[in-house]
Amino acid sequence: MREAQTNDQAGDRSLIGAMSPGQRQWSVWLVLLAAASTFALTMGTRQSMGLFVSPLNSATQLGLAQISLAFAFGQLWWGLTQPFAGAMADRIGAGRVLLIGVLLVAVGTFITPYMTSTWGLIFTVGVLSAGGAGMAGPAVLMGTTARLIPERYRGMATGIVNAGGSTGQFLITPLAGALMIGMGWANALQVMAVLVLVALPAIWVLKGKPEVAAPAVATATQGAAEAAKALGSRAVIAQALGNRSYVLLSVGFFVCGFHVAFLGTHLPGVIESCGLPVQFGAWALAMLGLFNIVGSLAMGWAVGHWRMKSLLSLVYAVRAVAVLAFMLAPKTGAVALIFAAVMGLTFLSTVPPTVGLVAKFFGTRHMAMLFGLVMLVHQMGGFLGAWLGGKVFEATGNFDIVWIIDILLAVAAALIHLPIREARLAKPAGAALAG
Repeated sequence: MREAQTNDQAGDRSLIGAMSPGQRQWSVWLVLLAAASTFALTMGTRQSMGLFVSPLNSATQLGLAQISLAFAFGQLWWGLTQPFAGAMADRIGAGRVLLIGVLLVAVGTFITPYMTSTWGLIFTVGVLSAGGAGMAGPAVLMGTTARLIPERYRGMATGIVNAGGSTGQFLITPLAGALMIGMGWANALQVMAVLVLVALPAIWVLKGKPEVAAPAVATATQGAAEAAKALGSRAVIAQALGNRSYVLLSVGFFVCGFHVAFLGTHLPGVIESCGLPVQFGAWALAMLGLFNIVGSLAMGWAVGHWRMKSLLSLVYAVRAVAVLAFMLAPKTGAVALIFAAVMGLTFLSTVPPTVGLVAKFFGTRHMAMLFGLVMLVHQMGGFLGAWLGGKVFEATGNFDIVWIIDILLAVAAALIHLPIREARLAKPAGAALAG
């Protein structure tokens, strides 16, 4: 594994490290801007689709359950797409994968108003749009960023890219609402589809095929063909699944998916069930997105100063304490907004250290695919969180059981990360990459 990291560091030098200091700084920020803006446009468009559920129901008369099925399938398909998209990016380069992803989001969004059946909505919303967002999503973008950015910048870089997705959600969702009021829901969807195409110039910055580095399992006498074969997708996946630390990291990310999907789907319902005005649900979602930006950037900085597994344990422990405090506190508007802000700080702040650990374990040659697998596990947890929240509320009239499950899962995740084997920070080695 140490040899893989050495090869990875050498690749960093060839990409950016060999440039002059001025060129290096300019290139780093250009890569970050391209990745963050792409994520902002695809994620922002995807997250704004919830605004169109009611208009679609009124226009098609299919019923809320059928339309929700299309959106639920999209949640799962978004996760299933990412490891395959990551493998494609590792093999043929990120540029082509991102191009296909952005075009699929645009096409799926544009033709959605013409769908009048459940299967039609599953195809446009659940397959085209969600699949495209997965191809131009965090697995490929984080993997590409990790490959193009020197190691000492990666923590902050992944935090910035992650914050880009939250910024897109924070800005594009209100824009979608304004377009709906001004020109109707169908025209608004099609304007959103065209807006996604603004990401196309950024793809040129992120294009390029990863350099093939000799794996740690290859000997000096093996030929280039044998070394490439040893680095095939199946061998890499088998190696990853045999790595105890990688498996523990993935299990922890399952818990993150459960928590994030439950909040994103049911937080307005939770607040409404507390007897608070409906507008507090919208404000809580806004607070969640806003403080997610802060949390992502803060975590991106923190991974360069503390061990990533410890930061992940801290995030999950904070979640458990915050949920418990919310359950015990009086349900006022101020309490709801403070709770949403704290949850926002921890919402997707797990992504930068998770990306960083995957890169530490295996290098960046197959980073997109391996992080895509972790994202798939995350979305499995997300499917369970969103589905279980609704089932429990239907059966009991409240979300208490789900909150208790969430607390127990968060505590388990905090403990699960402690046995992960992570080398201590080596600042002198990181500094050497600058040269």
